[in-house]
Amino acid sequence: MHLVCDGRGVPLAAVVTPGQRHESTQFETLVGGVRLRGRRGRPRSRPVALAGDKGYSYPCIRRWLARHGIEAVIPRRKDQGPGDGRVRFDEAAHRRRSVVEQCVGWLKECRGVATRFDKLAVNYLATVQWAIVQRYTRLLTASCLRQTEPTTIY
Repeated sequence: MHLVCDGRGVPLAAVVTPGQRHESTQFETLVGGVRLRGRRGRPRSRPVALAGDKGYSYPCIRRWLARHGIEAVIPRRKDQGPGDGRVRFDEAAHRRRSVVEQCVGWLKECRGVATRFDKLAVNYLATVQWAIVQRYTRLLTASCLRQTEPTTIY
């Protein structure tokens, strides 16, 4: 399961592939599935910055991000040369990537996502999407409850 989240841990897009498929091969498909709703105009499909783990540290991905004006917050792998100043790495922004890990952990609390009992990828993707819908419902319910509670000052 490949997942894109926003900075608050809200899942935006998910793609399911076989276990042997590397995550970097699904990068463009995954980022292409994101639609960000703005105040006006058509939805944006490009984030300002994209944080990823070392599995996304490939020159082709870095070039794609640079072409689209997206800041890459991706650490270099051990087999790549040391930071030579051409690619800057923002450690503070990379630490905020933990919200993605927390979102994946929350999705795996749904038993069907964690155990992957489904044989077909289509069925497993439906299970992942159902877990994402449950996540949206929980987030919307929590935000609605905060807005409708009367403010009492004692």
